Amino acid sequence: MSALNLDDFVDLIERPDGGIRRDAEERRERLALPPGALGRLDELGEWLAAAQQRVPVKPVEQPRVILFAGDHGISDLGVSARPARSTHRLVRAVLDGESPAAILAARLGTSVRVIDMALDCDPEDLPAEVTRHRVRRASGRLDVEDALTLDEAERAFRAGMAIADEEVDSGTDLLVLGDLSVGGTTAAATLIAALCGTDASVVTGRGGAAIDDLAWMRKCAAIRDGLRRARPVLGDQLQLLATVGGADLAAITGFLLQSAVRRTPVILDGVVSAACALVAQRVAFRAPDWWLAGQASGEPGQEKALDRIALTPLLDHGVTVGEGTGALLALPLVQAAAALHAQLPERADQRS
Repeated sequence: MSALNLDDFVDLIERPDGGIRRDAEERRERLALPPGALGRLDELGEWLAAAQQRVPVKPVEQPRVILFAGDHGISDLGVSARPARSTHRLVRAVLDGESPAAILAARLGTSVRVIDMALDCDPEDLPAEVTRHRVRRASGRLDVEDALTLDEAERAFRAGMAIADEEVDSGTDLLVLGDLSVGGTTAAATLIAALCGTDASVVTGRGGAAIDDLAWMRKCAAIRDGLRRARPVLGDQLQLLATVGGADLAAITGFLLQSAVRRTPVILDGVVSAACALVAQRVAFRAPDWWLAGQASGEPGQEKALDRIALTPLLDHGVTVGEGTGALLALPLVQAAAALHAQLPERADQRS
């Protein structure tokens, strides 16, 4: 039995302030620009006002990119275009400033934090601040064994919570979420199929580095086998993450829920963060009110999960690289919405 009581999140998570949102809507009606002229930026600005509990909105000044990293044993089956258990290479590219997410973050003046939850490499190969939360060396093969023990799942979940607290306590005002993994989209699709009650073929995508038809069939079969193991534990979200998730996915779920507890907005990236958001919604139904979907990745599982959570992606540029890139692309849009709602003047006839 786990000592972690997920039911507590139901009481701890409140929705963004509805009264403040109405105040923001009223202020928007007094601005010089006509209603609707800013399109979805109006909705974003009002949502941020409710999240911040203030009108006018405060500009988003301290965003932070958080990338959870882990290898998945299911990658041994050839379900990814990348070599099995090679996520440490993706991590190194981020740390060296050579990945798309690292380049975008540098351009936007945003720092990136990478958290190793289950990389299959020696801890000494990476900085201590990256590896200090590691739960194990690669999550288990979800089609034939549990990805984690229940104790490991709880440790990973609590690590995600702790990271959310650290970020909020340090002054971060918007969290940009992503993942670094090989095999992670297979675990994510398994969770989504289980929670949405769909067949494996409905949620099986091609991944960030597109796989061929044979690899797609292997991935579909792995998800189908994982589904048979997931269905008996659907009523216990922590056990579900232990059975077919992985350390990185468990950490992301804890991170999302604790960010909502701390009233801090999160931009989701691709199918992995969408899957964890779907699990988190099962834990606390108000939690999705604190999240934005950054972009449509083209993964069918992401589309299914976001539809169930009722989140509409801000962007759809066909970017499939993952690794937080889609969420980062949406960051300037969110910052623009905050700046416009904070600084646009009211009409002359509304000024006292």
